[in-house]
Amino acid sequence: MLLRLKTWGYRVFYRLISARQWRGKYPDPDTSTLQIPGPAGSIEARMYTATATGERPLILYFHGGGWVIGDLDTHHPFCQQLAHKTGATVLALNYRLAPEHPWPAAQDDCLAATEWVATHLNELGPSNGRIVIAGDSAGGNLTACTCLTMTAPALTRVSGVATLYPAVDHYLRDWPSYQERARASALTSTLMRWFWDTYLGQTSPEQALKARPMQANNLASLPPLFNVTAEMDPLRDEGQAFARVVKGEGVPVQHRHFADAAHGFACSEGPTDNFKAVLDDFDNWLTGLH
Repeated sequence: MLLRLKTWGYRVFYRLISARQWRGKYPDPDTSTLQIPGPAGSIEARMYTATATGERPLILYFHGGGWVIGDLDTHHPFCQQLAHKTGATVLALNYRLAPEHPWPAAQDDCLAATEWVATHLNELGPSNGRIVIAGDSAGGNLTACTCLTMTAPALTRVSGVATLYPAVDHYLRDWPSYQERARASALTSTLMRWFWDTYLGQTSPEQALKARPMQANNLASLPPLFNVTAEMDPLRDEGQAFARVVKGEGVPVQHRHFADAAHGFACSEGPTDNFKAVLDDFDNWLTGLH
């Protein structure tokens, strides 16, 4: 009962904060909803239609929120502006959340949805027949995990992968930023530990290596990576290490570190200068993909 109440409180708070930061900033775009087949039933997705008439890959977006508290609405403004800035079709996925559905439910949903999208691109919004998989925080984790576990035929459709301040390893790895930036943002180290514990449920970190991209032995298989990190973030060090290691495996990497930003700045703080810079960088990176 206590876990359910705590989860409910965090979810309500996150929705309210997101709505307050973005209220009245942009007109609401036309969107459509579709249901994607998943391993435990249909997965809801929200489509933001492209304006570039098929010149860009479709962006499949996995929202953040610690695998526990985010949803399509908390990330609606960001996905809206991502579609507007890039001209790409954006498809945001409402994967299952913990604690009701602990790992690997969210990961299974994202993988199933990606495999389905890869074979149904012609039935979706305008695109160039390619996919970019993107996500922030816990969604960045799911983005990397999906690319590392998807089938080879589907992976050939993926032009790139974008991870914004991602969670790429368990807190037991003891990254220094968990201490140095423990209370530097709304995402405290204590809250991130709770997210991981809630997400994994009864599964130990040692048994959940597929949820920890930094532990993967096939990072060289990743498509070109766009990676963003923030200084005021407990996840700072693992995000930076992820970019270094992936680049060391021979994967093209574009990494930008925001020295004055906190975790969540791109999706949860409204249209700040740093938010606009992320969209500019994302758009430029997208232009260079093949």
